[in-house]
Parts: sequence; C-alpha cells; structure tokens
Amino acid sequence: MKNLFKPALAAGVALATAATAMPATAQVSGIATSNPTMVILRAAARNAAYQQINTTYATQIQQVNQLNTEINNLQLSLDTDKNGQLTEAEVNANPGVVQQIQTKEQQATTASQPIAMAQYYVIEQLLNDYINARNEVVGAKKISLMLAPEAIQYAPNSVDVTEDIVKAMDKRLPTVSTAVPANWQPRRQTAEMHQAIQQIMVVAAQQAAARQAAQQQPETQAPTGR
Repeated sequence: MKNLFKPALAAGVALATAATAMPATAQVSGIATSNPTMVILRAAARNAAYQQINTTYATQIQQVNQLNTEINNLQLSLDTDKNGQLTEAEVNANPGVVQQIQTKEQQATTASQPIAMAQYYVIEQLLNDYINARNEVVGAKKISLMLAPEAIQYAPNSVDVTEDIVKAMDKRLPTVSTAVPANWQPRRQTAEMHQAIQQIMVVAAQQAAARQAAQQQPETQAPTGR
C-alpha cells in the first residue's frame, strides 16, 4: 500500500547551470553541455503527442483521478490520530479499509496502463532520434566534448546547447505516433526517461498550483491607525 502523505517528488534531473558573471556571447571552444531529459521534455512532438494521449484516454484519466481521490480519502480515514503518519496499529485496526485501498490501487494501475504505454512509445521514438539531433548540433558548433550539466561547476550560458538540440529535434521529428504496436515493450532507458519527465511535470504542476493559490489569497489589509 502506498505511504500516506508522501513528500513531493524531487525533480531528479539537474538543470543547466546559468552564469551571470560573463556575457552570453562568451565561448568555451569545443566544450558544451546539454540535458537530454529537457530535450525530450521540450520537444514539440512530445508535447503534441501527450495532448493527443490526454484526449484519446480522457475517460481513463478521469477514472484514475477519481480512484486516486478515493484512495487518499480512505488513507486519511485510517489516520485516526490525524498526525499525518500511519502506524501499524492504525492499519491493522481496519483491514476492510486496507483491502479497499489495495483494490482501488490495482484498478488505478490497470486504468493507467494504456496511457503509460502510449507515453513510453512517444518517448522511445524521440530517444531513437536524439543522437542524430545531438550530432547535428555537435557538427554545426564544432563541439569536441559534451558534458552533463551537473558535471560543470561554472560555465557561461553559451555552453548550454540543450535548446539547439531541441530545435534540431523539432525539425527532424516534428510528429510521432501515439498508436502503440501490438506486443511492443519499452526499453529500460525509455522507462527511466519517462519517470524523469513525469517527475519534472509533477513538480512543475505543484509549483504552478502553489503560485495560483498564493495569487488567490486576499491581500492582508494594514491595520487602520486611530
């Protein structure tokens, strides 16, 4: 059973380092950095395909959201002392609720399966062409060494070629299919990339929701002086 009140997912992928001390026109000859996860995330084909998946599987997405709400409410009902933690005693005290949670989790997993597979297929198509897009940028910019962002302590903005690879990817692969072939299974690299992208999207959604909630709060009025 899922843990109650799990902490927010960490982004899990380091973003490119931004430097302010040197002008954007500065160059480090032959050295560049890029973030493959951000390339796939920002690709126009991925964004369009995900929107299509959301439309195709709208019923399943609604079902999963409803099941997750029900699971959360059931978990809250087990937390009898309302401290945000489930003890073994609290769980054992109501086995019927625990069984309901496990059943609904299985239902949510089943309903999510075709959605996840379609997303995996989209990502794998992009991954298959990523090296080609990267090599185009490497050749055009005469790059001899490509590093991951987290491997660099300092570099000017011009060293990051992530956006250049995104543009190359968009030209090479403007669209991808969402129709998963029969008996197709994703590679491990695909599953890992999907997880990293989902984590970034979850964190971004949480941050957007927090900003919206903050904007909706009424402004605190200063006390009126006598």
